[in-house]
Amino acid sequence: MPSFAPRPWLALTAAAAFLAACSPTFNWREVQIADAGLVALLPCKPDRANRALPLGAESVQVDMAGCETGGATFAIAHASADGPVQAEAWLHAWRAATRSQLGEAKVTEAPATLQRATATPPPVRLEAEPAQQGAAPVQVLWFAQSQKNGTVALYQATVLGKPSSSEAPKTFFEGLRLP
Repeated sequence: MPSFAPRPWLALTAAAAFLAACSPTFNWREVQIADAGLVALLPCKPDRANRALPLGAESVQVDMAGCETGGATFAIAHASADGPVQAEAWLHAWRAATRSQLGEAKVTEAPATLQRATATPPPVRLEAEPAQQGAAPVQVLWFAQSQKNGTVALYQATVLGKPSSSEAPKTFFEGLRLP
């Protein structure tokens, strides 16, 4: 006579197969940004690109890593300045360029903190709520770190859109780690 006794391993195997088939919206992973040492926590596998960004009178090469999931784009941009004076000028221009793209959005800008970031230029956080219904909100953090070779690594961390998890932006920004 066949046995119909419960088989816990069968239930566990079925549960494991079911969970493996599910793909979480926010699959957080540590990602190295450029060669400057920043480690970012991104919620999905990032795409990488680089482009020239006009910062004031100069065109600056910027490396980017980012991905889109859960209704938002999460991105980190990196550039390298020759020193603190150039870094401060570029970050000021970067902030101004971003603000000019926000149009009539309600913008709040405030000092921020990030362990091991430079005091000059200081970290700055921007939050923008669009004036137009349906437009994407934006959260940005700019910061810099002095390098051993005298250059200054500049960063812009951005969340564009309203993620399906209200904790996602907090996890993203708190997951930024400078060496």
